[in-house]
Amino acid sequence: MSEHYYSKTTEAKSEERSWSFPLKGNEFTFTTDHAVFSKGEVDFGSRVLIDAYTPPDIQGDILDLGCGYGPIGLAIAKTDRDREVVMADVNERALALADKNAKQNQVNNVVIKASDRFSNLKGRSFAAILTNPPIRAGKQVVHAMFTESFAALKPNGELWVVIQKKQGAPSAKEKLEELFGNVELVVKKKGYYILRAKKV
Repeated sequence: MSEHYYSKTTEAKSEERSWSFPLKGNEFTFTTDHAVFSKGEVDFGSRVLIDAYTPPDIQGDILDLGCGYGPIGLAIAKTDRDREVVMADVNERALALADKNAKQNQVNNVVIKASDRFSNLKGRSFAAILTNPPIRAGKQVVHAMFTESFAALKPNGELWVVIQKKQGAPSAKEKLEELFGNVELVVKKKGYYILRAKKV
């Protein structure tokens, strides 16, 4: 099977580059590389999710599921210093970059975890989970992420998802409705849907 940004390891040659990007009112410097998602800029979907997100009403940690090199988790952690943000991904190169990006942006309230979905997050529960899911991994994988997220949320915890309409937003909305019994379309922008489901 050919490798993807959601593969654990890569044979792609490393060629790191750094650039600056504003998120949630803060200027970040990101270092990226080959074989990670959206290495040239923070992708539009992630930006819409970051802008739309509001912290949950309950106490507890936040999870950035499939964090890549870290823009979502770091943007949230920098604006919500009282919470720990767990940033999890299967891609080893992306995790090393996320760690580097946390350090160079002086974001200390994050924990970087190597985890295939929730495989290394057993026993953890979260007040909110944010994900820009790996659509190319297939609907089965994406919907399994939703199911596992429901189980990992605290009561009244929230799952925030960004997904394009043409890449399965309607079926994602249906799946979330089925799991949570509720789903809100928070923002719709240029074909991207921000969905929020609450564990009630």
